[in-house]
Parts: sequence; structure tokens; C-alpha cells
Amino acid sequence: MIGLSMHEFRYNLRAFLRNSQSRFFTLALPVLFLVIFASVFGGHGSTTEINGGRIDTSVFYVPGIIALGIISASFINLVISITAQRESGVLKRRRATPIPASSVIAGRVLTSVVVALSITAVLLAIGWGFFHAHVPARTAPALAVTVIVGAATFCCLGYAVASLISDSDSAQPITQSIMLPLYFISGVFVTTSVLPRWLVDVAAVFPVRHLAAALLAAYNPHTTGAGFAWSDLLVVAAWGLGGVLIAVNRFSWQPRSH
Repeated sequence: MIGLSMHEFRYNLRAFLRNSQSRFFTLALPVLFLVIFASVFGGHGSTTEINGGRIDTSVFYVPGIIALGIISASFINLVISITAQRESGVLKRRRATPIPASSVIAGRVLTSVVVALSITAVLLAIGWGFFHAHVPARTAPALAVTVIVGAATFCCLGYAVASLISDSDSAQPITQSIMLPLYFISGVFVTTSVLPRWLVDVAAVFPVRHLAAALLAAYNPHTTGAGFAWSDLLVVAAWGLGGVLIAVNRFSWQPRSH
């Protein structure tokens, strides 16, 4: 099973790298967002209020855009590609091969995790090189664990949401309409300290808010200890478990629009 999963991983990774649209929205778009937001709102000594004190606004945007990059790699891109493959009959043909379904899914999840780690590394380098945003050594392991947990969770949610979409044309509008409002109320584009309390309470129900908060904890110089935001990670993992349960009960290898 491990060998077959790695075979699927290599195939999916090559397919991703050959798809210019996927590369742009998954890799280039988060970089553009980071450069634009950190440059426009983070200059001239601007600071942002977070737990424990204040940090430079440009530093605040790095973990927020990392959260966006993780979600783009492991949720939005997955939902769109899985739905398109299902409706075009690709999944049906792959399901008919001797490769078990678990290897197909594991290979796809591993691809998303690797892409999420890659975009995280790129954003970390840009944040450090251009905006002086660095992760303390003591919280670096917490950042890595958070990225992996976040990527795995949103992969599970991606399979769950894909099971609810009936045609490939609807995949991108549905995922964007779900995620864009959550980005704005979850501390990705703006700090939650400037939002109405009721919006913050709404955001706290969803995993985007907790993923962004866990990543910010690793960047927060006021964070004590190793930087693990355990309560936020537990909420993110719980959403992942819910996604698995929905996907197991509803996911189909057969086209649904025919």
C-alpha cells in the first residue's frame, strides 16, 4: 500500500506541476497577496494588536497568508480537481484498477501536504527577507506541526465538500464563496481585534479561524513555551474528522451529473 500510495503521489505531483492554472492559484496567488497586503498596510511602522501585545502589521500578514496558502493547496485545489476528475470519468477508471482506493486518496492527500509545506517555505522566505518576519527557533516545530495538521484537515474537508458538488462547473464558485468570507472574518486579511464581536464568534465556529490563530501563535513574540496552540489545533483536527465521516459516507467515484 505504501508503494502504491507513493506512486499516486508522484503522479499527482507531476499533474499539479504541469497545470499552469493550478500552479498560479496555489503558489503565485498567496505570494501576491502577501506582497500586496504587507506592503500596503504594513509600512511606516504600522503595528497590529494581538494576544499579549502588538507586532508589526507586515509580520501579522505572514502567518495569515500562510493559512490561505494551505487552504488553497489542500482544499480549493483539491475540490476543483477531484470534482473534475469524477465528472470526466477519471476517478471511475482509476477505481477500476487494482490500486486500492486508500492508496489513491493517500497519494492525493500527501501531494496536498507537500504543496502546502512548499508554499509555506516560500512565504516564510519572503516574509523573512522582505518584511523581517521570522519564526523564533523555539516555536518552529509548532509551526511545522500546524501546517501539516491544517493541510491534512482541509484535505479531508475537500473530499467532503467534493462529495456534495454535483458538477465540475460549480466547484470553483462554491469553494470561493465559502472561503472568501471566512478569510475576512478569521484573521487572514484583517486582525480580529477590529471586527465586531459577533463576527469573531461566527468565525470561531470554523477551522479557518483556528488555523490562522495557531499559525500566528508561532509568529507571536509574546507567545510563551513551544508555541503550540493546542485548543486551536484540536478544533482544526475535529473538523478534519468530521470531513472524513462525510467523505466516507457520501464520496462517489462515479460521475453524478450524467
